[in-house]
Amino acid sequence: MSDEEKAPDFEAAIKTLEGLVEQMERGDLSLEQSLQCFEKGIRLTRECQKALTEAEQRVEILMGKDADAEPEPFGEADDDNP
Repeated sequence: MSDEEKAPDFEAAIKTLEGLVEQMERGDLSLEQSLQCFEKGIRLTRECQKALTEAEQRVEILMGKDADAEPEPFGEADDDNP
């Protein structure tokens, strides 16, 4: 299965995140359910950030800032390197 097939699209991920936030804000969830929602929210947030970064790179390439550039994967943010 490719990354595109297993990763939800950006809009679906945002909609899911909004639903998770609403559930958690209502306060009706148990601690375990809240933790599961939080974990899922963190995963979706990272996927959305990755999608936004890739889109930004594509726009930069299309705008001709560096015509020979290719998108590069970014690693996790490093506390030592802002």
